[in-house]
Amino acid sequence: MTVFVNDTPHEAPGPAPTLAAALSPLHLDGQRGIAVAVNDTVVPRPDWPTHTLQRQDRILIIRATQGG
Repeated sequence: MTVFVNDTPHEAPGPAPTLAAALSPLHLDGQRGIAVAVNDTVVPRPDWPTHTLQRQDRILIIRATQGG
């Protein structure tokens, strides 16, 4: 099943993948300063393991940066 991560197509694992499963290959677990939205709706980190993705979902990963 294809989903888009920051506008790049990715194959999500399994027939009903979760957001956590789709993000796992990107090694984002445990990283701080990351927000994730699915179809323009922010998904809180505790919900990643239970948030089921649909075909063609658009996942946006935002990393907080520091500077001036």
